[in-house]
Amino acid sequence: MMRGIWNRETVALILLAAALPVAATWLWEEGVTGGSRLLLAVIVGGLWQGLFTALRAQPPSAAGAVSALIIAMLAPQVGPVQFVLGISFGFVFGELVFGGWGRSVLSPAVVAIMFLGFGFPSAAWPVLAIQIGWATIPAALLLLAFGVLPWRVLAGALVVLVLAGGFSLDLLTSAVALALVFLVCDPATAASTSLGRWLHGALFGSLIVLFAASWDTASAQIAVSAALLASLSAPLLDEIAIALWRAVRRHRHG
Repeated sequence: MMRGIWNRETVALILLAAALPVAATWLWEEGVTGGSRLLLAVIVGGLWQGLFTALRAQPPSAAGAVSALIIAMLAPQVGPVQFVLGISFGFVFGELVFGGWGRSVLSPAVVAIMFLGFGFPSAAWPVLAIQIGWATIPAALLLLAFGVLPWRVLAGALVVLVLAGGFSLDLLTSAVALALVFLVCDPATAASTSLGRWLHGALFGSLIVLFAASWDTASAQIAVSAALLASLSAPLLDEIAIALWRAVRRHRHG
């Protein structure tokens, strides 16, 4: 659940603004190929969003463009038909059937990317240039400045990654940074409680460490897989945080 002074559509616009430097950097690196993938993702995702919002008489959400960008950047390299299928599955079954952005359990980008990863295991995963990782820094700072990014999730993940990397950022690749800022720290799907957010970030960082040590694959697959499992665990982490708070409260007043 999103909290704070902003409504859902304002938060979506802030997310879109923060994603612009990342998009520009990626398009500079990928050129026409990246531009065509992004355009296809925006069109397909926009069509599904337009259909559902029209049927439900809801306003469109700019968050769909951010999801389309992440799908274009991190999805496995598949053919256009498979790519359209993955985008459709992610938007429809990852978000829209739950009522749209802000009401779903998972980001549609996570669902789409993992659908393509599981459905087409022989497809190559993208390798993001280091410049894209640097471009996530101003994006994160902007989101932090507006209070959109849950800083406890970010801090929890960074603490684990830095400590596990021997006080370096060797584990914080461009794909991991992108997934952390735009998938794990998505205010619509992140944990809601303060302790739950710390645990959410720490779990993502721990999964990155575990997968990197035992899984010989691209960092994009590691990052999105960790984001998927961390996001699925967010409600449980909130329940744990609430149970601990109640236990401490009973102990103090017992």
